[in-house]
Amino acid sequence: MKNINITRKISQGMYVLTTNGGGCIVDAVSQVSAGDNPLIAVSVMKKNYTNELLKKNDKFALSVIGKEVNPEIIKTFGFNSMRDINKFENTQVREVDGLKVINDSLGYMVCEIIDSIDNETHTLFIGKLIEADIFKEEKEEMTYAYYQEHKEELLKVTTEKGKTAWVCIVCGYVYYGEELPEDFKCPICGVDRTNFKKKE
Repeated sequence: MKNINITRKISQGMYVLTTNGGGCIVDAVSQVSAGDNPLIAVSVMKKNYTNELLKKNDKFALSVIGKEVNPEIIKTFGFNSMRDINKFENTQVREVDGLKVINDSLGYMVCEIIDSIDNETHTLFIGKLIEADIFKEEKEEMTYAYYQEHKEELLKVTTEKGKTAWVCIVCGYVYYGEELPEDFKCPICGVDRTNFKKKE
């Protein structure tokens, strides 16, 4: 038996990844070297528009999300595409090295892309840290585990009374029906039916 949900026990944070032309929410971020210009790796889904943008750009920024972040930032950058909306239109940002970083964050890192590695579903982008700052040193970062535990509150997931609903435990998407189709995948984040929680 393989319970893939154990991977959620890996300690990781929540970030807004931005590059020229767009951005998205990511959690698979890691420092992979030390020194004055450490290497930072970030994994981005291939179907995500930001992945396409990163392959055309030479830099990315990571804004570190705190527990007290405005949930609209998670919804805007996590569940929309820049193909459809301008994510920056109603988000307060500042520009650093030509990239937008989120004001309502604990701080940011700007990295120069030095390598990328493709696998079946994601691209791992590796960047050299060239600029960084802390906005709110006293505040606590939001971990992926915290997000999972408080997701319904953060995303204000509501379901219609009297209907059987299946809620995606990753992004909050709601599917209505007595049963989920065997081959169902979330249209927002792409996870399979095992990541849905039944609510009646």
